[in-house]
Amino acid sequence: MYIYNVTINIDPSIQHSWLEWMQNTHIPDMLATGKFSQAKICRVLVEEETGGITYAVQYQAPDRDTLQRYYQEDAARLRKDSMERFGDKCVAFRTELEIISQH
Repeated sequence: MYIYNVTINIDPSIQHSWLEWMQNTHIPDMLATGKFSQAKICRVLVEEETGGITYAVQYQAPDRDTLQRYYQEDAARLRKDSMERFGDKCVAFRTELEIISQH
């Protein structure tokens, strides 16, 4: 299993609209690609020196090939939607994590 982790720092002025959009639109759209089995949103509790509010959004994919297909087939469209809605009021950093074990 792999986790596609997106850490996003958002401007406090969009916090409520961003969170609502994530829960009601973006995450359902991500899951609708058929490439992720689940998703979770976590608030990062460490305060950033640059300000803002930081969240980590984690999407679980069954394997690396499926994650690569997401990049090729869906990522540009879904990222564009975010940029059009929120512009420079949010900054994202993406990482891939391989699950070694779960307890």
